[in-house]
Amino acid sequence: MPNKPQSIWSQVDWITIGIYIALMIFGWISICGASYTYGENDIFSLGTRSGMQIVWIGTSICLGFVILMMDTRFFDTFSYIIYGILLLLLFATIFNPHDIKGSHSWLVIGPLRLQPAEFGKFATALALAKLMSAYGYNIHRWKDFAAAIAVIFIPMLCIVGQRETGSALVYLTFFLVLYREGMPGSILFTGVAMVVYFVVGIKYEGVMLLTTPTSVGKFVVLLLVQIFTAGMVKVYCEEQRMTKIILGYSLGITALAMLFSVYVIPFDVTWVQLAVCVAMFVYLLLYALRTRFTHSFMILAFAVGSVVFFYSADYVLNNVMEPHQRVRINVLLGLDEDLAGAGYNVHQSEIAIGSGGLKGKGFLNGTQTKLKFVPEQDTDFIFCTVGEEEGFVGSASVLLLFLALILRLMKLAERQPFTFGRVYGYCVASVFLFHVFINVGMVLGLTPVIGIPLPFFSYGGSSLWGFTILMFIFLRLDAGRNLAQA
Repeated sequence: MPNKPQSIWSQVDWITIGIYIALMIFGWISICGASYTYGENDIFSLGTRSGMQIVWIGTSICLGFVILMMDTRFFDTFSYIIYGILLLLLFATIFNPHDIKGSHSWLVIGPLRLQPAEFGKFATALALAKLMSAYGYNIHRWKDFAAAIAVIFIPMLCIVGQRETGSALVYLTFFLVLYREGMPGSILFTGVAMVVYFVVGIKYEGVMLLTTPTSVGKFVVLLLVQIFTAGMVKVYCEEQRMTKIILGYSLGITALAMLFSVYVIPFDVTWVQLAVCVAMFVYLLLYALRTRFTHSFMILAFAVGSVVFFYSADYVLNNVMEPHQRVRINVLLGLDEDLAGAGYNVHQSEIAIGSGGLKGKGFLNGTQTKLKFVPEQDTDFIFCTVGEEEGFVGSASVLLLFLALILRLMKLAERQPFTFGRVYGYCVASVFLFHVFINVGMVLGLTPVIGIPLPFFSYGGSSLWGFTILMFIFLRLDAGRNLAQA
């Protein structure tokens, strides 16, 4: 007897859909609490944000199930076309004069208002999956790797052109996918190192080392450059002697210069460190030219790039970033205390979360949120409402739901029979991970305030539709995996 064809609905991962619905319900409850005003009786009215969110939730669920009924081949076939259309929308938004609540990412066409950046995530994920699943693609070839980088950075540049740096940073999470697919760990390490250089260098630039006119920030960063370079030589070149030479001369000369500056003639030790770095560059260059070893050239590029990046960080902070972004970073790093300005949102959200205690104040009983102390409390700062009304128990439950969702998506990604589905699945998981980590972090004062929504929680149709499309495309790919293998 011929095998009875399986229904697509029997293949859908209902566990993920269940988590999705639970998060949206929890999110709606939080929006009710964040947008509620004393005296209002009807939280279901379309004139309130809680009422409108029901519309967005309903349309999102319908949109999700429409995607589930589509042919999986559609997403593979039209990946580049979808990507191109979204790029055009992102580019058009740059020249759109509309400014909504300080955001320039809105595209307004008559009565229609949407944020293309929210939809650009799934379009970029599809294009990246299409590229990396192509026959003969090899991430270890520079040409292929550069193509993947271009797919990621083109929409980023369009969003930066909208002066929405925070939304652009979301696209950096796709590098986690590249790492999963074989990108050298050194590239990921380089990104982490640059963040360390920036934070340490900027935060401690004005602090002097002991009795010398040496900036602690510059001293530590230059020392880290030398140590990191020596570590990469050991790992990638397996040159024990070379590693010892770099560490020995770097630490030894720096120590002697430090002692001379403290006990003899005070001077800026970083000049000696820079001279040591230049000598290290020459040493690495000679080694690379002699061995022709690819990794040696990469290590040289890392060392030179580290120093150049660090000394350009101050220029970027003061001349490239927007004033409000600069102030936010200074507040986050503890350089400025602006509780009435840039630090106001974070300060008030911390008060709201702290006041919730273990079990919270109860639904619609939050004082910080009801009295509107926290700006954007139903969008970017929605998590503070969870903390105030539901307390630690509710906050932990929300985070556990997000953790379950991300881990589930990773599990589904690993079981995909083809590269396209696996790459797209990890893109979805990475986007959710970045949004949750940064959004919750900025509400708690642990990360900069960059204005990105909490998935399925923050008020608004664009973000909810964007996340829904992003996830349900993957669920459709997963549901069709058995058919694809047949």
